[in-house]
Amino acid sequence: MVTKFFDFDDHRLVYDEYGKGDRVVVLLPGLLFSRKMHRPLAEELAGSGHRVLCLDLLGHGESDRPPEMWNYGMSIFGRQTIAMLDHAGVGQAVLVGTSLGANVALEATAAAPERVKGMLVEMPVLDNALLGCAIAFTPLLVGLTFGAPVARAIGTGARLVPRGSWLLGDMLLDWLSQDPKPSASVLQGLFYGRVAPPREEREQMSQPTLVIGHYRDPIHPFSDSDMLVRELPNARLIEASSILELRLTPERLTSEIVAFVEHCFEPARASGTRRRTASGTSRGARSRRPSA
Repeated sequence: MVTKFFDFDDHRLVYDEYGKGDRVVVLLPGLLFSRKMHRPLAEELAGSGHRVLCLDLLGHGESDRPPEMWNYGMSIFGRQTIAMLDHAGVGQAVLVGTSLGANVALEATAAAPERVKGMLVEMPVLDNALLGCAIAFTPLLVGLTFGAPVARAIGTGARLVPRGSWLLGDMLLDWLSQDPKPSASVLQGLFYGRVAPPREEREQMSQPTLVIGHYRDPIHPFSDSDMLVRELPNARLIEASSILELRLTPERLTSEIVAFVEHCFEPARASGTRRRTASGTSRGARSRRPSA
């Protein structure tokens, strides 16, 4: 693994590069999480012969964290993803994103569809997530803004805790360690901008797409994943058992992801009628295309 950086609008963005080759995959983490989130998946994909780029978006991880909210927005994050491809000398890549990263993958595809070989969209945040996001993130924004001294004290304590024993624990500690002002600005920028490309733009995205969704999560409602698969002309839906399946018991989903990425790089074949039939059997361990 090699860590690299590039400039975007006078700000420094950091990314890790795993593996080598012409088959490139970009991994985009969730809101306020660093590129460390996707390290196990990056190593698995690199071991399968892919070149993998894990990006810290502006305001995340080791990338710059300017305090002004106008630096942040989903469309801006999409442009940063394409800028990383330019810096890395990549013509096309498969984009893999989780939560915020899922929406960024959609934005990058809307901005430069010719650069996207395929998309893996885990837990998109779309039309049906509005209420859940308002309930979850408004108190967080208030706490980061008006409770900044307390948040900084918590961050100072979190930075003293040793890392390295458990990836999920490291991710949470890194999340707590952040300066609250830039984190609040990220949230404000997202609140005042568009959440994702509108429906009419999503319906034009013909790239092969694998959507991963799960139940019992108002911020990432399964209905958004199902709706997205119905909108995209070449999409398939997999139901995860929970938000933590890919983090705690990743074998099933990782196998599906590797197979999907390899499919994206297969030579183009004549397209037939889009299939929308169910292929799974049990909740938590199935993949399906919703019926028309």
